Amino acid sequence: MIQSETTAFLTWLVEQGLAGADAPVLLDGFVQRCTDAGLHLSRAVVFIDTLHPIFEGGGARWTDDGNAVEAFTYGRSSGEGSGAAMWQRSPLYALIISGRRELRLNFARDGTGGFPVLEEMRADGHTDYCAFIDRFGTVDIIGEMDCVYSHWYSRKPDGFAADDLATLRQIVPALALAVKAAALARSALTLADVYLGRDAARRVLSGRISRGVPDRITAVLWFSDLQGYTRISDTADPGEIIPLLNDYAEAAIAAIHGDGGDVLKLIGDGVLAIFTDPDPARAGRAALRAEHAMRARVAALNVRRVAAGQPVTSIYAGLHVGEVLYGNIGSQDRLDFTVVGPAVNEVSRIASMCGSAERNLLVSAELRAALREPERDALVAVGRFALRGLNRADFLYTLDPAIMEGGEAADAYAQILDRAE
Repeated sequence: MIQSETTAFLTWLVEQGLAGADAPVLLDGFVQRCTDAGLHLSRAVVFIDTLHPIFEGGGARWTDDGNAVEAFTYGRSSGEGSGAAMWQRSPLYALIISGRRELRLNFARDGTGGFPVLEEMRADGHTDYCAFIDRFGTVDIIGEMDCVYSHWYSRKPDGFAADDLATLRQIVPALALAVKAAALARSALTLADVYLGRDAARRVLSGRISRGVPDRITAVLWFSDLQGYTRISDTADPGEIIPLLNDYAEAAIAAIHGDGGDVLKLIGDGVLAIFTDPDPARAGRAALRAEHAMRARVAALNVRRVAAGQPVTSIYAGLHVGEVLYGNIGSQDRLDFTVVGPAVNEVSRIASMCGSAERNLLVSAELRAALREPERDALVAVGRFALRGLNRADFLYTLDPAIMEGGEAADAYAQILDRAE
């Protein structure tokens, strides 16, 4: 590759990195430009560890069989299991252990180094292999995200020429830098989503980080908690507590997210969420639909936990609607993006009344009034209650007992929740 081609290549990589192109886009353009410049590849893979609660990392691979680029993710490579064992037998793992940046094996001259994956590649007609690890500076390391991995194959009879390797050594670090830029942006979004909630994350990442500048919004508020959690935590094996919290939190959070709600805070075994559709009736129906879905998830979860000999419980929830302040609250050194206001205190106290009222769901009079007739008619008064800290008493509502018993009433309620607007 002549110098002008190399310069154009590096310029393109810088532009793509600044534009936030992801690994598949980067690798596709990279391979095509290599081919146009006469550097013929037969297989290419680039990937990076990341911060994600489910998978360890991801990247892209290209093969000359179909000339297609595909994205992929991978699970945990540490510990035991087939994935960890496969990783520990890989040439990249050996390169990490050695502390070097590059590993090159021409199969005809050097063999395959005893690596099973390279034996497979040689059997598939590849003749040469080169791998790089482009490491980050200490300051840039976040968890396992400490480098970009890439490996490159050729089918040319003699493998990579000296000029081919020189070109790869010059341009792969720029590719790694672009991959790193995209991965950091994704990690920031993932962390914000996971720890702040989806809507709060979008607001923070769009620049809404000034303290004391909240939005005043009307929202349907959700507060749910586990029944009998104190008793369970006092009697269950300590090792069972976190899995129990995770299982029931998953049931609630998946249901809330499934109907457009945003979880703002996990408070021990409690969940605070909001539904922010501009139409309170639509937001209220979404909250009721999420509560209905949560009940189904909890029922299925309890069947699995009973079969496994694990403790089970249920979730009670309070729903309310009101005006809240939504934004950054805290000190200059520690902010929380959340909602505050009397309505937030009320929904928490409504939920706490579920035990006294012997109901799994309580809905405020304000929210019932905001609902459209079909949903409103499904709610019946439980009684008039004075909520702690408030100087007035008001009615609270729950689902009609006929709905809770199942049968035709339950089917009709499900149809009401699922009907098109």
